[in-house]
Amino acid sequence: MTNDLSKHHQPLGDLFAWPTAALEWNRYRLSAEQIESYKTNGYLAGIRLLTDNQVEVLRGELEQLADPTSASSQLFYEYHSNESIDPLKTLFHALGAWRVATGFHDLLWNPAFLVPASQLLRGPVRFWHDQIFYKPAHRGGVAPGIRIILTGRGLSPWPISPAGSPLTIQRARTAAFITFREASAGTCSPLQA
Repeated sequence: MTNDLSKHHQPLGDLFAWPTAALEWNRYRLSAEQIESYKTNGYLAGIRLLTDNQVEVLRGELEQLADPTSASSQLFYEYHSNESIDPLKTLFHALGAWRVATGFHDLLWNPAFLVPASQLLRGPVRFWHDQIFYKPAHRGGVAPGIRIILTGRGLSPWPISPAGSPLTIQRARTAAFITFREASAGTCSPLQA
């Protein structure tokens, strides 16, 4: 059986450098203008969360995770090697990569999105789950449907979190960008990098 990385509550590798001095955290902070723009428009553009090297490492891990013969697939909360409606295409969908692959595990401690997320939440960040949708270039499949969560005004889609407070951070496709969705008042807004 593969080692369950969820039992480790700190980064395991060196893919994401953890600041050692208080001033080093400032380079990840959003400006007051960026925060105001997010509040006004519901999104921010041009925020670099991953380096090219980090993307390549995560892509390599993703290729391994998407292999349905991998012994690690049993640790996923949900694992679908292909959800495409066309059997000749691929749409890999899984929840729980952070339990299996060191890079995806350590992504949770990436200061490049921990700091902005904590600013937008106005407090500490708690991760609910991770989710991967992977459609390989030139052979990616079409999703069979889209799930939409609608909540009443002022209601939280997750019963244990206060209304209006959650941000959902999703790693999408080949980890080339990350989406923050604010789940308040039934709306979702992207924050892409």
